[in-house]
Amino acid sequence: MSAMREKYYPTVIALCLIAIGITMRLLPHPANFAPVAAISIFGGAVLPRKLAIWVPLAAMMVSDAVIGFYSLMPLIWGCYLLIALASSYLLRPASLLKGALLTVSSSVFFFVVTNFGVWGTSGMYAHTWSGIISCYTLALPFFRNTALSDAVYTATLFGVYFLATYKRKGTVKANSNEGAQLKML
Repeated sequence: MSAMREKYYPTVIALCLIAIGITMRLLPHPANFAPVAAISIFGGAVLPRKLAIWVPLAAMMVSDAVIGFYSLMPLIWGCYLLIALASSYLLRPASLLKGALLTVSSSVFFFVVTNFGVWGTSGMYAHTWSGIISCYTLALPFFRNTALSDAVYTATLFGVYFLATYKRKGTVKANSNEGAQLKML
């Protein structure tokens, strides 16, 4: 990779991830089916740590400015920041098993923390054991979409990244007498 390309590569990836996050949050989609946790996981694994933290936050800041701000915004942004941090430590080097475990853990973490926030601040549920159980029970359909979107988007981001950065084992050499021949390295 050339020095210039290597220097700007993380920035280009970060800007693409921010654009994906903003676009996918603004386009019509099922409730809680968004790529922001996957962007946090992927960014933490492949970007410099400082950039990895800001990517999901930038996507959230811009899209929330369009969608509208809400009371649990700091809690939700904090979840994505912690997911990116966890990924930046746990997925270096990345592996399929670690990536899958972190994706599932991130979905559960986001569900537990954000619904606790809803229970504690919304006034929709009594501040009793029964109230918190009710909050989490009624949130289960949203968890399904969260977990599914995290799995789909995380796999897609890592898969596309792998395909884009994969170095081929063979090269094509032109031979003026015999045409192109495949040479395996």
